Amino acid sequence: MEVASWVRDLLPFAAMIAVEFTDVGVSTISKAALAKGMSKYVSVVYYNALATLLLLPYFLFHRKKRAPITHSLLFRFFLLGLIGSTGQILFLSGVKLSSPTLSSALANLIPIFTFLLAVIVRMETFDVRRSSSQAKALGAVVSVGGAFIVTLYQGPAVLMRTFDHHQLIFSQNPEWIFGGVLLLVVCLLSATWNIAQGATVKEHGEPMTIVFFFTFFITIQSAVFSLVLERNPNAWILKSSIEIVAIVYTAVFGSIFRIAIHTWCLRKKGPVYVAMFKPLGIAIAVFMTVLFLGDTLYLGSVIGSIIIAVGFYSVMWGQMKEMKMDLKNEASQSSGPKTPLIQTSATEEA
Repeated sequence: MEVASWVRDLLPFAAMIAVEFTDVGVSTISKAALAKGMSKYVSVVYYNALATLLLLPYFLFHRKKRAPITHSLLFRFFLLGLIGSTGQILFLSGVKLSSPTLSSALANLIPIFTFLLAVIVRMETFDVRRSSSQAKALGAVVSVGGAFIVTLYQGPAVLMRTFDHHQLIFSQNPEWIFGGVLLLVVCLLSATWNIAQGATVKEHGEPMTIVFFFTFFITIQSAVFSLVLERNPNAWILKSSIEIVAIVYTAVFGSIFRIAIHTWCLRKKGPVYVAMFKPLGIAIAVFMTVLFLGDTLYLGSVIGSIIIAVGFYSVMWGQMKEMKMDLKNEASQSSGPKTPLIQTSATEEA
């Protein structure tokens, strides 16, 4: 039983780690394609349309096995798609103006936003007197701090150390700052999506159907946005192989794989669990660029990554402790003393 429980906990963990690796790939490939002139608006339409087509056979062949889809559920799918399409367009805009490293760094704010929203809508309990709640709150803050330390030393911002004046000066350009603002908005949208998706998956627990409608509605919505925002007809023509690779890779890993895993883990573990893997994204991005691109690895990046890990496991410890407490309470309630039926009948007769 303990081995089976350990495996059940390991599978969501491994799946979320895989998502973080593929997300780094999505950011990097998208940056390269956008640099070649690919329209950020058109790309969202293309890779979501491709994802929808890839999921269409599954949706058609499994229609008899899935739960009925109500109008209320369709409206939820539409809203989830609207959040997603807006977030994806802003994400590509932010990455184009800044970098994949900055996008991974600011994504570490998603756990904070998700945790706050989950507490507000009462999907997550928070009691300052409980050590588990303290561990989750502190761990989320620590992870964010570690992520910004990594960005400070490894990010593409120009850091000039003036030891004579004992001060640090950051050389930033306006586009970089605006790109960061857009990515910050994306973080808030992602947190909102986590909460909304968590509520939706409770009503309809079939992940791939949710992913299908999600990509379907994003395709329609982003097509409308693109027709309004993209005035160049030639932007709809893919001109290089990197653009095609970016569309296919993002459709498979950025849409189908990522959203399916997130939906499954939201049902299994909840929105805060899913969001807490984002701080690992910056550490993964740094070590991948060092390993494959030969970038310099700074001591500050290593220290920041360790801090991220400490904060991450603090949150995981808090969640595990709360889950054990909930199971213990359920067990005690179900095994509580019950009045025998014979005794009840005798009492009523008396």
